[in-house]
Amino acid sequence: YGKNTIKFLRLHREGKKHFVKEVEVCTHLRLTSAQEYLEGNNCLVIPTDTIKNIVLVLAKEKGIPTLEQFAIDICQHFMTTFCQVAYVKTYVQEVPWQRLHENGVPHVHSFIHVPDGIRFCEAEQCRNGPLVVFAGIKDLKLMKATQSGFEGFYKNEHTTLPERHDRILCGELFCKWSYGECKDFDFDCIWNKIRECILEAFAGPPDCGEYSPSYQKTVNSIQMLVLSKVSQVQVIEVVLNNTFYNIVDMKNLGLTNDKEVLVPVETPYGSCACTLGRK
Repeated sequence: YGKNTIKFLRLHREGKKHFVKEVEVCTHLRLTSAQEYLEGNNCLVIPTDTIKNIVLVLAKEKGIPTLEQFAIDICQHFMTTFCQVAYVKTYVQEVPWQRLHENGVPHVHSFIHVPDGIRFCEAEQCRNGPLVVFAGIKDLKLMKATQSGFEGFYKNEHTTLPERHDRILCGELFCKWSYGECKDFDFDCIWNKIRECILEAFAGPPDCGEYSPSYQKTVNSIQMLVLSKVSQVQVIEVVLNNTFYNIVDMKNLGLTNDKEVLVPVETPYGSCACTLGRK
């Protein structure tokens, strides 16, 4: 049991310069006894309101140096403070605020909400067990206008989809990876590096791109690049929810539409998912 969607903004000041970190936290516990479920005995139950207050107090006292470190701080607090806690899991999700720049100069106290992917992490620990940390990015919307196709797929009497050598590849990406046992990592640096790998593998070189024969191959390319460049990642899961675009038929309007006006197919949409780990 636990407390979901604990939302707050942590403000840190260094002179005139302000730093903000807005997060949403979910913290769940498993106790050494199930007597509250079986017998209605609540003597070991930590109220969910107390869980919420602990999260807020830790934010006040320790700050949020990184999402991962804050999740670790929460797990360690419950493990070291309450002997009745057998397992704790914490999920932390960040609101994507970025410092506002004016004419290339960073503003000291103003920020802009940039929807270019949401960072999140999880930390979990069993009593007498290792602390395990996961991190990821979700709601990252990506598109490339060419260098994608889908051909040579299995066909039968139910197949109506035409083969395409040149199409738009667009989707919303979810990516989650495992660090294994927690170590003294530079979580910010690793997260930024993985995000760069995702963009590089999806788009290819900036001057020419790279052809994608399928959404599945793009998913695998992302995973392989991350595993080759980021040694701290042990397992990586990628889900790509696809958005398809159809060319608008403008013959009745007396116009030829050479892939210039397209409409998105909202539902149903495709989805490709794969989990890949080191041997």
